Amino acid sequence: MKITRNNLEKSIVELIVEETTENIAKSRQKAIKHLQKNAEVKGFRKGSVIPENIIVKQFGEEYINRMAIDFSIDTMYRDSLRKEGLIPVAQGEIKEIISESPLIIKIHVEVLPNVEIKDTYKKISLKKKEFSVSDEEIQNALNDIEKRFTKFEKNEDTEYKAQLGDRVSIDTDGFENGKLLDNTSMKNYPLVLGSNLLVPGFEEKIAGAKTGEELEFPVIFPKDYHNSDFAGKETNFKVKVNQIEVAVKPEFTPEFIKGLRGKDLDLEGFKSLIREELLDVKESNARLDEEKELVDELIKISTLDIGEKLLKNQIEKVFSEIKQNMAQDGIKVADYLESLKLDEEQYKENHVKDVAIIRLKGELILNKLASLEKMEVSDDEMMSEIEKILSKFENPEVLERLKNLYLPDTKYYSELKQRMIYRKIINSFFA
Repeated sequence: MKITRNNLEKSIVELIVEETTENIAKSRQKAIKHLQKNAEVKGFRKGSVIPENIIVKQFGEEYINRMAIDFSIDTMYRDSLRKEGLIPVAQGEIKEIISESPLIIKIHVEVLPNVEIKDTYKKISLKKKEFSVSDEEIQNALNDIEKRFTKFEKNEDTEYKAQLGDRVSIDTDGFENGKLLDNTSMKNYPLVLGSNLLVPGFEEKIAGAKTGEELEFPVIFPKDYHNSDFAGKETNFKVKVNQIEVAVKPEFTPEFIKGLRGKDLDLEGFKSLIREELLDVKESNARLDEEKELVDELIKISTLDIGEKLLKNQIEKVFSEIKQNMAQDGIKVADYLESLKLDEEQYKENHVKDVAIIRLKGELILNKLASLEKMEVSDDEMMSEIEKILSKFENPEVLERLKNLYLPDTKYYSELKQRMIYRKIINSFFA
């Protein structure tokens, strides 16, 4: 087999491959054997070996030669990629059969782009950020948990006055100069006082009211209110309180905390855990910012030509992540695209493509640096990181599933190892 290699644009490698006469003959015999075993020929039972001369007479030399060429092309494609050490990012293409005698074909295959980084990358230096978590941040986290798990019980005391945090059911009408305004009337609208869902000042006016009480008060809408019909205007509201439900807040008992985190902790221990979690979030967000800062600098001093298929795969990957995030937030992709007046392909082109390019460049450049700097992660480092992940869980079933996910040779193990290599590279740039 004779191979001529040409490196084209967009990380396309062109191979001109010429097969030997000997291998063509082998492919012809392979074609005949295939027909002997699988062909249906009158007078022979299916599966019995049919003599070669019968096969040639039945199908003809032209058909057999065409099949032999097809077999040869498959072999030429695989062997030429192996001999050239090429790992395609997608299935390559047989662009042309240049000649059938001798058999010469032209193959185009897209590979990972060659990445060139200027030596000035060694001069890049990042400053490590220090983080802390205040008592106020911990209390805010506790308040958020408290809000999520607050239950509401119907109030039967007619003298009870609604407080911030309680849930009320109200009827409302808004007036301007005695005229009822559109979009201000609501019936039995459930509202948690202090949630700031409505115009500023509205909920505070209801606090202190009793069940059945009717209120009337003015509210001035902010100048930047999203509905321009109300922005900056004073509106007089009539409100009737139909029902008050008293907020019953959870107590941070060891049982409640265990239900949240699966750990046996008192309130002080839970606060310490929250401090660690908030610190982890800050450091994680900082790592993302640091990685972006580093990648931006590295892109400026790097050269790489991303191929179309690799970029297309990355665009689909990013778009899939966006769809998953939307689904978690209860957003329908079709509705979101409709609101933007874009179809799926237009959205990918306008909103996803640039993100995919930056991410691809970042991954490829960091991989190149890992090779240049001979960055590796040892088995002990991997084991330590996996144990750190597992330490956050106590449920035996969850732990067992996670242990299996992070076994060597699994996708999760490989992805974790790659992330740790990236982290090492990024950390090496800190002064």
